[in-house]
Formats: sequence, structure tokens, C-alpha cells
Amino acid sequence: MRTPRPDTACSDSPLPLFGAGPKETARPPLPSYLRDHRKRLRARFLSGGADAMPDYELLELLLFRAIPRQDVKPLARRLLDQFGDLNRVIAAAPARLRAVNGVGDAVIAELKLTEACAQRMARARVLHRPVISSWQSLLDYCHTAMSHRETEQFRVLFLDRKNVLIADEAQGEGTVDHVPVYPREVLRRALELNASALILVHNHPSGDPTPSDADIAMTNTVNAACGVFSITLHDHIVIGQSRELSFRSAGLL
Repeated sequence: MRTPRPDTACSDSPLPLFGAGPKETARPPLPSYLRDHRKRLRARFLSGGADAMPDYELLELLLFRAIPRQDVKPLARRLLDQFGDLNRVIAAAPARLRAVNGVGDAVIAELKLTEACAQRMARARVLHRPVISSWQSLLDYCHTAMSHRETEQFRVLFLDRKNVLIADEAQGEGTVDHVPVYPREVLRRALELNASALILVHNHPSGDPTPSDADIAMTNTVNAACGVFSITLHDHIVIGQSRELSFRSAGLL
């Protein structure tokens, strides 16, 4: 009888699965001082909420998930130094975030997920509801979606005959001080949606919501086109960093 070779048939070690690679190296445990710091921040947030914490600590909490095994406080400080406040960090463009030392895909994904959730929650408070009776919620939504953008964006809110918001669509993206607007496209989309009324919204990245002459001229053009199709232009809202301007309230419409 032939004796089996010890390195094949009679080996005590199980054979690796087909295609299996080398074993993953065990990650070192999180240092106790970082583990305790993270526990303390989470406990403070759960007991006192966001009001009990400065921006950099809230940002640390967001970064914990993206960077689970490092001290994220220096990165939180760098992001706030670069962008100014928590809102601007979360709303910053991915390309600008990536330029900050220590920011990778995981951090960008966490921040953009937070931004998307905030916008959807604000939007849910106004979608399919009468806009006129929930005006402050509408303004809050517009600020959440637009006040911290670094370039201008033009949006149109489409309403039905009961002034219920049926669609909210970005119609144009621009530069820091200009966004192209095409009244024909605004009206074409309104007719497709069978909208009875519109609210125009755009932001001023400078923070000052005072409308320009071009803003006023464009609004007048859209308003005249709406009149041809018996569509009401309720307002044009310009969103600044901390306040907004209503064309209707300012007597410009």
C-alpha cells in the first residue's frame, strides 16, 4: 500500500476554499481614550440633543461612522475652518470637500447622506400640502435646499388649483452670480404638469437676497407668459444665507 504524502491527503490543516485569499489582518482595537471620547459625545447628544453641542462636536459625530478608527477632531476643525459652519460643510460640493486633507469617499458619502436626509425631511413638510397655509414650512425647505449653495440655482414650485405643491424642480444651475432661466421651458413644464400656479425660487450665494435688475426683468417675462395661459405666478422668492426676499411682499410682483 502506498503511504499518502503528509502534505496532501493526511494533512490536519483544512484546505483553503477555492479562490480564497490570505486571511484578513485583525484590526487593532480603538485606543481607550478615543473610545471613551466617542462614548461621551454620543451620551451628551442623546441626553441634551444638538443644542448641547457646538458645530465641531456634531461634525465629529458624523465623522465617527466614516472614519471609525481615528481621532476625527482635527478633520472636523479643518472642515469648519475651510467652510465656516456645519451647514456649509454638509452642503459643500464633493470636489471642494475632497480638497481638504483627510477627506475621502467615506466622509463625502456621510456628509452628502446627511444633506439628502435634511432636504427630504424639509420637502416632506410641504409636498402635497396647500402652500399658502404652510408658507413658513415652504421657506424653511427652500433655505435647507438652497441657502448654503455656492452657485446659483433656479427652481420652480408647481401648484394645482388648490395651491397644493405637486412638483418642485430645479430648472437651471449657474455660477456664483448668474443662472440661466428660460421662460418657455418653465411654461412648457407647467402645462405638462397641468399646474395652475407657480412659485419661482432662486438663491444668491453672496448671502444678500436683494434682486438684481436681471432678476426683476426675468420675473416680469415669466409673469407675462403665465398670463397667456391663465397660470398664476404667486411669488418669486430669493434665498439669502439667513433671510429671503419675496417679490410679492416687496411690491415687485
